[in-house]
Amino acid sequence: MADHYNTLGVTKSADEKEIRQAFRRLARKYHPDLNPGDKKAEESFKQINEAYEVLSDSDNRKKYDRYGGNWKHADQFQAHRGGSGYTPFTWGGQQRTTSADFGAFGGLEDLLGGFGGGSARPRRSPARQRLETSVEVSLEEAFSGAERNVTITKDGKERRIEASIPAGVKTGSVVRISLDKENQIFLNVTVEPHLRFERKGNDLYTEIEVPFEDAVLGGEADVYTLNSAVQLKIPPESQNGQRFRLAGQGMPRLNSTESRGNLYVTLRPSMPKDLSEEERELLTQLKQLRTERE
Repeated sequence: MADHYNTLGVTKSADEKEIRQAFRRLARKYHPDLNPGDKKAEESFKQINEAYEVLSDSDNRKKYDRYGGNWKHADQFQAHRGGSGYTPFTWGGQQRTTSADFGAFGGLEDLLGGFGGGSARPRRSPARQRLETSVEVSLEEAFSGAERNVTITKDGKERRIEASIPAGVKTGSVVRISLDKENQIFLNVTVEPHLRFERKGNDLYTEIEVPFEDAVLGGEADVYTLNSAVQLKIPPESQNGQRFRLAGQGMPRLNSTESRGNLYVTLRPSMPKDLSEEERELLTQLKQLRTERE
């Protein structure tokens, strides 16, 4: 498994800004739209996305720094620390790790509930086999919820399962599906980075470009969220980089979709181009007035 820091080309001491800048630079380089048909670029883009999703989230980053490629199982490791409750099993020809004692997963059941018509019942089921695979969802799907078809192989036979991904999941979330009394599937969720929004917890961050005169004189701007458009009132003399908070316009909280995070909008005034003579004259007068005032 590739080291996420090496994937982004940053050191372990890199701050959020360095990680974000590295991701944007590499995402532009390897984006599939810019490299049509290039499988290596597509694979690199997926690795970059995964690395950024982990390192841009402070909680996930702490787990990764401690457990490396097994960071998604950090809670399980902590529950089993001091013991050896992990045994290997085969999934799709590759050896994965599963716990022999499912009592430790009661917290996940409480958190994510049942899927496929089941319900959350935190009970000990030592005999159950834990199958594991990964799913990727877009930020829009993480916002509204999604369905995924998962194919498993058991006793040499393939079985296709439809899984419901609840709204509010983030990278590192685990969705549990009970197949029968003996088998459970655990879906490790990765949320793909978005080109317009940056996610931190349940909050979203974005930038909007507004006309120079609206930033100076005040105005209004449409801000597009993941599911609607809201109007932002821009106060006079707003500055480049000024941030506004739109309460309740962020991501839904897992298992509490009525509660949502915030959307933070950073203002980027666009400088005027192709000025007319009249516009130049007005700006010259403005410059003279400000010079005299100073």
